Amino acid sequence: MGSTLLVMSQNFRFVALPFEPFAPLFEMDDAALRALGAQRMRVEEKPGTPCRVSLEDAEVGETVVLVPFTHHDVASPYRASGPIFVRRGARRAMPAPGEVPLLLRHRLLSIRGYDRAGMMVAADLVTGSELEPVLYRMLSEETVDYLHVHNAKPGCFACRVERA
Repeated sequence: MGSTLLVMSQNFRFVALPFEPFAPLFEMDDAALRALGAQRMRVEEKPGTPCRVSLEDAEVGETVVLVPFTHHDVASPYRASGPIFVRRGARRAMPAPGEVPLLLRHRLLSIRGYDRAGMMVAADLVTGSELEPVLYRMLSEETVDYLHVHNAKPGCFACRVERA
């Protein structure tokens, strides 16, 4: 039984976005950001501004950029984009297999499973405190290649989940 739990607990890993593509945004003035559909913001409350690079909620007073981002860049009807927050100078999170980022624990989440062709083949809603069983179940399905986690209420992309 113990080895089964160990295997299950290491079944998945969360994948954060790299910071490098977003770094130039922090050097732009507000007009240049607006031209890209982006906006610089000062964080007013925590939690509430989840960074997709650090996989942490930004601290009150921090500078973030809210930017449109194609999070599902596939040639399928499920190609998708939406707004994401990125913190100034964020370091890319590298959670260990089975480790769930804290920023997901207190949110209602939409989990979407996709096949190799980028077609959605599974979906569920779960509170972040009860996330692991849904991840185990979805990743045990042969047709599921990877998962996307979204904040269910605003619908924003949070991160990708892959088999470990």
